[in-house]
Amino acid sequence: MYADELTDSMEKAISETNRRRKIQQEYNIKHNITPKTINKSVRDTIAVTDVKDIEVEYKLEKNEDIKDTISKLTEEMLKYAAEMEFEKAAELRDKIKELENLL
Repeated sequence: MYADELTDSMEKAISETNRRRKIQQEYNIKHNITPKTINKSVRDTIAVTDVKDIEVEYKLEKNEDIKDTISKLTEEMLKYAAEMEFEKAAELRDKIKELENLL
């Protein structure tokens, strides 16, 4: 922790950390355990999808059309978010913001 002065809450957190570390070290010595660093391979957990398939052109002439379009896009965005397709949801969010600026 970095700070100009040590607050009570910081002092409590540090002392609790030290107390737990002492207990863990005693346990390790008693049970002949040597702590080791965990080595894990890097996993590809985020699937990148192509966002180009959601590019849609909308012909807007009235504020009502813009509001309807925003409503439709919001529904689509929420659907993509529920399906954990966050890149597509983010793209739609950006389009919604653009349309809201037109109002």
